[in-house]
Amino acid sequence: MVSDDLSAAEIVELLDLAPLPAEGGWYRRTHLDGHSAAILYLMTPTAFSAMHGLTVTELWHHHGGAPATMLLLGSDGRIEEPVLGPDLRAGHQPQVVVPAGVHQGASTSGRWTLVGTTTSPPYDDSCFSLSAAPALAASWPRAATRIRELTRP
Repeated sequence: MVSDDLSAAEIVELLDLAPLPAEGGWYRRTHLDGHSAAILYLMTPTAFSAMHGLTVTELWHHHGGAPATMLLLGSDGRIEEPVLGPDLRAGHQPQVVVPAGVHQGASTSGRWTLVGTTTSPPYDDSCFSLSAAPALAASWPRAATRIRELTRP
């Protein structure tokens, strides 16, 4: 686990993270081969993972900092809000699988959250689409408030 006494700026510097366009946050690819890809990803209160969809399955892993609250919107109408974090007694999950085609977003519940994500097959830009709040809110009205929190104007 990454030490909680670090600042987000220190993590960005120590891990050589770069801004992630469109989605938000900071990242660095740590692995890529013909079967999978992995990144480190840092969120802060103003740099969240904006709602998006992938055409590949993505596995999120908690590495340090505050828990992250995720929003997963399934094509079957399902709404899930798993908490990615270290406190199993509080119901946190150390990893969360996001199936291909699920709209997803996440935010930190504290100063910062460091996660890793792994995709299989490997991620490339063609598998990513940013989700629009009005369309998502119309399809999942019970999650409209959270959807607006996790989308960019």
